[in-house]
Amino acid sequence: MTAQLTPSDPRITVGGLLYFGRMVDKIRKHARGELRADFHANLGKGMDGRMCNFLHVGYEALKAEVLAGATDEQALEWCYAHGHRLNDDDIVIWNDFLAKRGDRDASTPILEKYKAEAGFANRADVRTFLEFWAVDEGRTL
Repeated sequence: MTAQLTPSDPRITVGGLLYFGRMVDKIRKHARGELRADFHANLGKGMDGRMCNFLHVGYEALKAEVLAGATDEQALEWCYAHGHRLNDDDIVIWNDFLAKRGDRDASTPILEKYKAEAGFANRADVRTFLEFWAVDEGRTL
């Protein structure tokens, strides 16, 4: 996969949060026409939606802030100012949720479907969405 067309690694943190940087990177890349087409349908949905819900902000409002030029850190501070400021425990809860998502939970069937569609259904080492995204986007586990 072309790195330019895939979003940043969700394991990179912004303000201690996994995934936030990936979400805002997808916003920017989509606006520039640099995001892989299979990501378009889920912009603002799926994990993006969960992240916004956790922060108590609307995706479209966050998107407008990001496209107005906010850095990752500024975008997160905007979320805190307009939604819910996370404390250290909230961040641990989010990160633990994301790190385990897909491993024997309600989203396991979706993960297995995505693995099959991507051609690596038999990869037992891909048990979570973080692992799926890494393999699907050409990164190491």
